[in-house]
Amino acid sequence: MKVLPVILAGGSGVRLWPLSRSGFPKQFLALDGAETLFQKACLRCGTLSNVDISCHKPIVVTNEEHRFLVVEQLREIGVDSTVLLEAVGRNTAPALTLAAFYAQDLADPILFVTPSDHTIEDLKAFQQTAHEAIKQASNGAFVIVGVKPDSPHTGYGYIKASLADGSVVKFVEKPEKRIAEKSLDDQTYFWNAGIVVVKASVWLDSIKKFRQDIATATNAAWKSRSIEGYFIRTDKELFSLIPPESIDYAVIEQLPNSDTSIQIVPLNAGWNDLGSWDAVWRTSERNPDGNSIQGDVVCIDSSNNYVHATSRAVSLLGVNSIVIVETADAILVADKARSDEVKKVAEKLQSEGRALPDLHQKVVRPWGWYDSVDTGERFKVKRIHVKPGASLSLQKHFHRSEHWVVVKGNAEVTCGDQVLQLSESQATYIPCGEVHRLSNTGKTPLEIIEVQLGDYLGEDDIVRYEDIYGR
Repeated sequence: MKVLPVILAGGSGVRLWPLSRSGFPKQFLALDGAETLFQKACLRCGTLSNVDISCHKPIVVTNEEHRFLVVEQLREIGVDSTVLLEAVGRNTAPALTLAAFYAQDLADPILFVTPSDHTIEDLKAFQQTAHEAIKQASNGAFVIVGVKPDSPHTGYGYIKASLADGSVVKFVEKPEKRIAEKSLDDQTYFWNAGIVVVKASVWLDSIKKFRQDIATATNAAWKSRSIEGYFIRTDKELFSLIPPESIDYAVIEQLPNSDTSIQIVPLNAGWNDLGSWDAVWRTSERNPDGNSIQGDVVCIDSSNNYVHATSRAVSLLGVNSIVIVETADAILVADKARSDEVKKVAEKLQSEGRALPDLHQKVVRPWGWYDSVDTGERFKVKRIHVKPGASLSLQKHFHRSEHWVVVKGNAEVTCGDQVLQLSESQATYIPCGEVHRLSNTGKTPLEIIEVQLGDYLGEDDIVRYEDIYGR
């Protein structure tokens, strides 16, 4: 059996704000200090092969904004993958349809489709469930993975299954609390874990049957594709014409009582979709007082708290069942029981025109990262880290000049017609309007301090002339 792992990494939610932001969503977070959720999903897919199953290299479906995060995180764990880019967000049904079109050149493999932002604790149990799902899908069935509820959660989709043959009877989307409570004692109800296993041809036949508009528009966009290194891109205008819809609404929920078999395979492996800070607390390692702690934290007479400190010491005294998440530019303090409402905070900040829901103070770029150290009237100070061999774009700014001081490493600076070589403690000046570039031609990281001066210091004040990353 040939399998193509499809990892869906296009989400950009802020339910775990302030760590999760639209420019750095939760799938790219390392909540336990080790691999990120996305990396763990990729590594799990690397365990699918056995004597009966062989896997193609995975395909990751993500959006343009996060493409370099994906490539860097794949590099860190040594996973080779094709990256299929969505020009704009169109939900998961078009994403899976793109992957199925890609799979047409691979002799109709079984697609093992998984979200990239969930956690699964028991790898062996996951493998057993995955192998059973793949086996059933090889016979032409749609297979979805279900998790037995352990709480009356009203934010999940529920699946009612037949215990006689494992077929899906119906779906219940985010039920009322009384119905969710009833499901705890009913062995036929499962949470929808978001994992779908199906042959590429079966998916394409189904999307054409139930949502011909999505199939047609996605096919048109796929035909416009271009290949650039790791990336497969489609035409933005054509991709924007695809109706947005989820896998569940477009196809899965139409299948019961249709002529296409849909089966459920139970998963008992410590699954959680980490949809709130309370969910993160529940899956985290906790001390005897029930506190889950990341970073420099002191707790006195406090219990059942989740505390994540990123850049400074956080102290708790006499408080219980709260969430504290500290970053360099924002702090969240919330009742743990209401942590699923954190999105309201991000929406409030967004309505005020603030950047806090979108970007961290430290921003990852394909060449490295920058950290906005200080900002005031007509000035901004950044710490810039450039990876060995990397280079920023050849660019200019209309509203600001820049002073660069090398802190560590060696810099090659293009400024107009000049090319300068700078080492530690040396500095240069980039006048407003001058074409310039910063490069690290060495084998060790380059760090500089940049001081911007001007009447407008926004990140959109940039004109790029050359860029090796295709921005």
